[in-house]
Amino acid sequence: MPPQPKRKLSHGRQHRRRNHLALTPTKLVACPQCHALRLPHTVCPECGNYRGTEVIAQEKKE
Repeated sequence: MPPQPKRKLSHGRQHRRRNHLALTPTKLVACPQCHALRLPHTVCPECGNYRGTEVIAQEKKE
């Protein structure tokens, strides 16, 4: 049988242990070509460019 705690953990100790588990919002940057928001270091989903070069050919919207 594994060992069990002798006393209940206080709320403060519980919160100090869990303080790093909070979710952080995703960081978005503007694409230099189309100015759409995208994740950093990824291909832009709107125009298909990455660091000034077209990586994915996009169809023209009419």
